[in-house]
Amino acid sequence: MKLRAFEREDSPIIASWIRTETELYQWSADRFGFYPLQPYSIDEHYTLAKESGRFFPLTGVDEEGKVVGSLILRYPLENDDSRLRIGFVIVDPELRGMGYGRELIRLAVEYAKNNLKAATVDLGVFDNNSKARKCYEAVGFEEYGSHVIETPFGTWNCTDLKIDF
Repeated sequence: MKLRAFEREDSPIIASWIRTETELYQWSADRFGFYPLQPYSIDEHYTLAKESGRFFPLTGVDEEGKVVGSLILRYPLENDDSRLRIGFVIVDPELRGMGYGRELIRLAVEYAKNNLKAATVDLGVFDNNSKARKCYEAVGFEEYGSHVIETPFGTWNCTDLKIDF
């Protein structure tokens, strides 16, 4: 797998991987807030966010160039380039459980360290997504906090994980 810049054509592929409203909230928290996710709404959201110069959508592709995963890196604080946050992590449902998620996260951490010069990368994972948490911990992320998010399904606990370089 390799990472490349997100392209508009990736949007309908990624949107098709979100099969339920619960999955939409696990993937995006309250950032999109509507289901079903429309094919190009990801691109529209990312285009606006990229204008800040602090938002980096990336796509994981296999050896044949097939889209297999996606995520974003962003600087969460305006005047702090030492910390990046990973978000919107998703892997093709047909490939889950095969190591693609772990490799996607590993490549994102490497990209953050080598290209964006961050000292810390963090992310949040909902407690109802234990497979994702296991994936992040396998790459070396460790818990450092938690917070709650109100969803249409009730209050969800979100655990914050980080990895320092």
